[in-house]
Amino acid sequence: MSYKTPPEIARAGVKTGTTKAALSWDRALVAGFLAGAYIAFAGLLAVVASAGMDPKLWGGVQTLVTGGVFALGLVLVIIAGSELLTGNMALVPLAALDRRVSIAGLSFNLFWVLIGNLIGSLFVAYFLAKETGVITAEAPLARLGAIATAKGATETDWQIFLRAVGCNWLVCLAVWMALAADDIGGKVLAIFFPIMAFVAMGFDHVVANMFFLPAAIFAGAGDITWGDTLNNWLFAFLGNFVGAGIFVATTYWYLYLREPEEEAPAGGGAGIEGAARDDGRGRFGSPVRPSA
Repeated sequence: MSYKTPPEIARAGVKTGTTKAALSWDRALVAGFLAGAYIAFAGLLAVVASAGMDPKLWGGVQTLVTGGVFALGLVLVIIAGSELLTGNMALVPLAALDRRVSIAGLSFNLFWVLIGNLIGSLFVAYFLAKETGVITAEAPLARLGAIATAKGATETDWQIFLRAVGCNWLVCLAVWMALAADDIGGKVLAIFFPIMAFVAMGFDHVVANMFFLPAAIFAGAGDITWGDTLNNWLFAFLGNFVGAGIFVATTYWYLYLREPEEEAPAGGGAGIEGAARDDGRGRFGSPVRPSA
């Protein structure tokens, strides 16, 4: 199975982010609609698959099942092709850090993809979850109510933000590792574990919450309002952006794409840091080596 090394992933990420930023508003909107729908499909599957599993009996297995099937969403996004806000929060800023995309281009892409994701999520939540009756059966309705209440009412703003940071750190690592694979099987395998992990740990994904919370309101599950929903979306968006932009885009740009500063002449006092930057070496003389 062929794969890219971390430096090669970084270069592929810049190319992908540049391509995404060049999308016209209508293509970003339509591709965003598809990604929002794909994540909503995964959310609907996660609710149905884990419904009826009493946490007192099953313990953490319920959330493990929820996360395992939810991986379908990113598999569809990556393999079928679409634009997901949370993944773009890493790839487009990476291209911006490499001076291939402007801040205006970054904002333009994230805005239209966000709108598309929201429309796609709401479409599935209302027409394919609530109106079909799939989500209104007793067990799925109770499971959806528990998820929505936890995210919309139980978690504090600070908790939502931090959970969103952890969430998109893992989601963007899934996207990052999927770039490393040159075949579908490798991409699916790279996606599965990080996505399963963030869902099982109860982290917050803003696009997933664009499905869970409205679906609960549409179906009358739980006791949350649109005010609770908008509040969750705000802090989940901010946390997701930090998780992607700082812990994935910036760190990997620094490790593999940032141009080293010119070394001072001999005897010119280059110092420890200047001496460390040589042929891809990291700070303090420690080489940055690709992980296995």
